[in-house]
Amino acid sequence: MAGRVKYKEMIGTLTETLAALPEHRTGQNGQYSLLDAGLSAFAVFYTQAPSFLSWQQDMEKRTGRNNARSLFGIEQFPGVEQTRNLLDPVDAGLLGAPFWQIYHTLSARGQLKGFRGAGDTELVSLDGTQHHSSTKIDCPECRVTVRNEKAYYSHQVLLAVLCAPTQEQVICLEPEYITPQDGHEKQDCEQAAIKRWVQSHAGEFDPWSVTILTDDLHCHQPTCELFIKHKMYFVLTCKPDSHTTLYEELALLAQVEGAIGHQQIRHWNGSHHEIWHYRWADSLPLRREDALLVNWCEVTIRHADTDEQLYHNSWATNHTVNAQTVAAVVDSGRCRWKVENEGINVLKNHGYNFTHNYGHGEAHLANVLLSLLLLAFLFHTVLDLGCQLYQAIRRSLGARRKFFNDVQALTRYIHFVSWHQLLRFMAQGMDLDVPHELEFDTS
Repeated sequence: MAGRVKYKEMIGTLTETLAALPEHRTGQNGQYSLLDAGLSAFAVFYTQAPSFLSWQQDMEKRTGRNNARSLFGIEQFPGVEQTRNLLDPVDAGLLGAPFWQIYHTLSARGQLKGFRGAGDTELVSLDGTQHHSSTKIDCPECRVTVRNEKAYYSHQVLLAVLCAPTQEQVICLEPEYITPQDGHEKQDCEQAAIKRWVQSHAGEFDPWSVTILTDDLHCHQPTCELFIKHKMYFVLTCKPDSHTTLYEELALLAQVEGAIGHQQIRHWNGSHHEIWHYRWADSLPLRREDALLVNWCEVTIRHADTDEQLYHNSWATNHTVNAQTVAAVVDSGRCRWKVENEGINVLKNHGYNFTHNYGHGEAHLANVLLSLLLLAFLFHTVLDLGCQLYQAIRRSLGARRKFFNDVQALTRYIHFVSWHQLLRFMAQGMDLDVPHELEFDTS
């Protein structure tokens, strides 16, 4: 089936997932559903408006209708504390289905063709980050560190995004939370989270159809063997200080003429020329004993006029590296930073308030709310990729903040029957020349 992925499809997927959450309440207090609680939290993240629900309650009193119901399907408004209490016992892992359903729908409709790199594979960047830190607030899922005899409590998550050198956006996939694991005495870590993520989700991809990108911390043999076992390619940052055996072997090869491949390309970056110097070698050991052999490549970028070094990095990979492929492998390796710049940075600094404590709870609340926030981020990304109305409005308004300010103001005072109608109202108000899309969503 061709065509873009519509908002009503995505919200339908989320609604099905929330409606299927197991009921944890045993008493008679069932006035509000887990579905309404989950959709209420999602609506706040999607509109980036902490007061969205109170505005809709006011609209309901005035007009008998509200945007919480028409845009998100919320039937009853649980209060903030009621929402937190309802969602706290929910396992965040139960919210993974929408990430994968949206990913597979995008793939089936040809929306991910631009998210490819080395070997024509999809690029998945993995990176851990912190989304809560406190010296006072803690819960059983907190990671505890001690500095200067003082305990620090934090929540960490392994983010996974689909990215590509030519794509501004990143597609958020299901995260893996770094939390204490049953039956493990050692504190959970990013490395263990990568292992769980791969073991749980490698089956979402066709064999050898994806390339994993990580930083130097994870470029070691057990992780590389894990990727290979699950039929995944990898391009991992590989620094000399942490891979002495590999670089010792590389130094020996450098003494043999022709043993290390070389290529130099002149690039125009829009303001001046750059010289990109590639080097590569095959079958280098990742460690001293019983070593997995990997391929290696590096790029050094210099200013063509001043010879100033502008960039340098190197990677280990199981992709074939030669004169025809080295540029694609390097571009894929450099793409790893997009999980930070286009993912984490947007979430932290552009309205989603990734590190804000929306509610910590006594069990899973912090991670449940983060999953809903990431889904809101994913929804907007999908619309930005495929919806002409959304694209035109975003281009016209420029700054992301302007778009959300307008959404907040409009939904506070005007009732819309659908997200599509809201977008058309914005486009008409800005006198944008946007073709009328075939299906007018009035669901």
